[in-house]
Amino acid sequence: MEPREKRALTDEQADLLRQIPSVDELLAQPGLIRLAQEVDRHLLVEVTRRVLAEARTKIAADSHSVIAAVDSISLETRITQMVGQILSRSLQPVINATGVILHTNLGRAPLVATALEEIRLSATQYSNLEYDLETGARGKRDVHIAQLLERLTGAESAIVVNNCAAAVLLVLAALAKGGEVIVSRGELIEIGDGFRIPEIMAESGAILREVGTTNRTRAVDYENAIGERTRLLLRVHPSNFTISGFTEKPSLDELVALSKRTNLPLIEDLGSGCLVDLSADGITEPLVKQSIDAGVSLVMFSGDKLLGGPQAGIIAGKKELIARVRRHPLFRALRVDKLTISAMQATLGAYLRGAIDEIPALRMIRLSLQELQHRTESFVHELLPQLPAGEVEVDIADGASLVGGGSTPTQSLPTKIIRFASVRYSAAQLEQHLRDAPAGVSVIARVEENRLLLDLRTVFPEQESLLVKTVAAALR
Repeated sequence: MEPREKRALTDEQADLLRQIPSVDELLAQPGLIRLAQEVDRHLLVEVTRRVLAEARTKIAADSHSVIAAVDSISLETRITQMVGQILSRSLQPVINATGVILHTNLGRAPLVATALEEIRLSATQYSNLEYDLETGARGKRDVHIAQLLERLTGAESAIVVNNCAAAVLLVLAALAKGGEVIVSRGELIEIGDGFRIPEIMAESGAILREVGTTNRTRAVDYENAIGERTRLLLRVHPSNFTISGFTEKPSLDELVALSKRTNLPLIEDLGSGCLVDLSADGITEPLVKQSIDAGVSLVMFSGDKLLGGPQAGIIAGKKELIARVRRHPLFRALRVDKLTISAMQATLGAYLRGAIDEIPALRMIRLSLQELQHRTESFVHELLPQLPAGEVEVDIADGASLVGGGSTPTQSLPTKIIRFASVRYSAAQLEQHLRDAPAGVSVIARVEENRLLLDLRTVFPEQESLLVKTVAAALR
């Protein structure tokens, strides 16, 4: 392909290019002199060069009109704005008005309030992270939450890594590398961002041995597949999908019995990590303690799903197997830091005190329809006087909240939703207005049938006044 000919500059473009000040001239401007006292000079020089390069590119690309301001004041403003954008935090708090409690894109479970102080103390001071205060010798970071997990799950021992995928990878690598792991074809799941059981197994060095069919697997299928190379039996809770119709799968008790009879460890990926019975609140998920009590050798589950804590992967079960897993070199690569341990301690402490409503995710799940009705009506009552007369239709309707986070795919919670229709804006435009943070904090909402929807189940009560201001500003 022949190189593209360089377009000749017009006299207007050439004149504009000559007007562009140099880097040194710009940095001598009073505003940038002050800015240089607040930020690293290398950053300021880099941004200045970038802004000047952008100005030259814009001038060279347009041969008909002046498209770029080249005076020092305009360039100085652009430089200041760009430096501010670079130094501003990109991870920002948002108001979740979607009704999805464990919203993966919004950080999943909000932490229990007491975690903030625990994290502050661990982050700003030294701690006994790996120091045994009683003996004065080196300790293990596992001990700070292992005892809490043992009490809550009934497990003999427990360790924590950085997420549930890491927990599965570590267990397979430590206990089955080079050997076979038997799993039902109907449990070869994929969850968010491409995490697939077969691929994780391949990376661990374990060999996948599928049994049964997509919809029907029996205990005898596992038993018939056992051979000299078999190392583990794997059970996976399909937490983000369901198979209905002509289906069958072995019970937990059947697989535990097979595990004991063959002396092969049964490991279970429970995913969502439910520690308390939520069936009275409309959510039915297998409990970690039920699997431990039934005799599962190792259970793996997430910390930031139904457990309601920080991102983590928990491995709980038989002491001898936990010790083997912990000795594997991957454990050090996948272990959690002191801040995660602090947040997990605070979360598990709430469980042990019986204060599960202190855990935001569980409190949201347990909100009654009556409370949601009251909050929704109060919200609308406060909002209506701030809306432009005759331009916005607002009503309250029945709706459904979701647990989210790859949990309870067919289960929802009855809720009350606020619906908006505007004569001036489409629902998609309103949704973007809310994301643009007209009152200082972005609001994430839903759009259905060309209406903007808000579900207060996932909005903290203390956020409601700000949400009213944001919605009113977006609708004007």
